[in-house]
Amino acid sequence: QGMALMAAQAPTLDLFDAVARLSPEARKSAILVALDQIQDPHNLGAIARTAACLGVVGLIIPERRSAPVTQAVIQASAGAIEKIPVHHIGNLAQTLARLKKAGFWVYGADMEGKPAWSVVINAPMVLVIGSEGYGMRPLVKEHCDEVLAIPQSEGGVASLNASCAASILLYEAVRQLKQGS
Repeated sequence: QGMALMAAQAPTLDLFDAVARLSPEARKSAILVALDQIQDPHNLGAIARTAACLGVVGLIIPERRSAPVTQAVIQASAGAIEKIPVHHIGNLAQTLARLKKAGFWVYGADMEGKPAWSVVINAPMVLVIGSEGYGMRPLVKEHCDEVLAIPQSEGGVASLNASCAASILLYEAVRQLKQGS
């Protein structure tokens, strides 16, 4: 076409500056999604798309051992990753501890957790989704107030894809929070 465009990624606020800027009303139902070493760009993109769809206020991604936001992620998210703040952090366990001190509830996704629909989900909240092969790391899991599982029928599969699990648990969180308001 004879044209070229160069664009830079929009700068994002520091996670804790963004949390501090939430209005009291927005804070009451705020949901953050923390990704514990999600490395597949398609999972990152699909999680971002669901998060944007359901009104999540930000994604938290560790700087190391995590998929970066690339063209593959943008395509997998159908551009939704551009609509949600992405906060890159150094240490996820320390970040979760600080968010808990700031009044956030922390929920983790794990097959060994309690069935999601039997747990009362509170906000503001963080939903932690573990890596594709290993789930949440033990230190990250220790910072969770509650660990949620997705009930399956007999003969189901061992576990769901990280992005599928994130979608189901985010939907359940939003459903509960809307019902409670």
